[in-house]
Amino acid sequence: MRRRWIADEVDLTSGRAALTGEHAAHLARVLRATPGQEFDIVTKADGPAVVRLGRISSVTDQRVEFELKEVLPVQAEVPHVTLLLAIFKFDRMEWAIEKAVELGVACIVPVIARRTEKHLASAAEKRSERWRRIAHEAAQQSRRNSLAEILNPMKLEAAIKSAAGVGIVLAEAERGRSLKQVLHQLPQPSPLSLAIGPEGGWTPDEIKRFSDSSWHAASLGPTILRAETAAIAALAIAMANSPPEK
Repeated sequence: MRRRWIADEVDLTSGRAALTGEHAAHLARVLRATPGQEFDIVTKADGPAVVRLGRISSVTDQRVEFELKEVLPVQAEVPHVTLLLAIFKFDRMEWAIEKAVELGVACIVPVIARRTEKHLASAAEKRSERWRRIAHEAAQQSRRNSLAEILNPMKLEAAIKSAAGVGIVLAEAERGRSLKQVLHQLPQPSPLSLAIGPEGGWTPDEIKRFSDSSWHAASLGPTILRAETAAIAALAIAMANSPPEK
């Protein structure tokens, strides 16, 4: 199976694409790419996925160029899911972002919640580019057809307004309905937004804000999960219980 790369530069008129910077360096130095090798190249990072066969025409540590060949068949896109992820300890959050992208999340919104630690909230903006690099690498590793969007950190009210489709907030206080039950009651297919709280959970006024915005509350079970565990469990359930985008 050929490795898949998401092109940094694309010129469809000349039928060429390129990897630059760190991506080129990895391919040139670590994988020791040579002219003539072929890879799958994603030539559009947003919108409908287009994957082409790409043959390397030149290699340097800073730039790897490809001649683009035929368009390759792609699998149907996974359900469109946005993840509102309250900011928590950065090492664990990076792990959650990587795994969420591997599972197929479309967009991650880092949320500054009431219980987000102040030093994490103040440092989150500077972490955004690192989170995007992690997401980019995870998308390539998992052979996705498109990149996951990582938005800049925002407060909860703005995050709720930015969310697409039907919203579901995962809440420890919710005992009546599981996430699976809520999903089965929704119209299909539909864009979906999932909200995962910080360590300590959402505050009562935050839960009310979700409710006032017509979000559904759901449970992931009787045990208390870490934020990164809850994020991955919720995404896996959502992907398994929603039809793919056509």
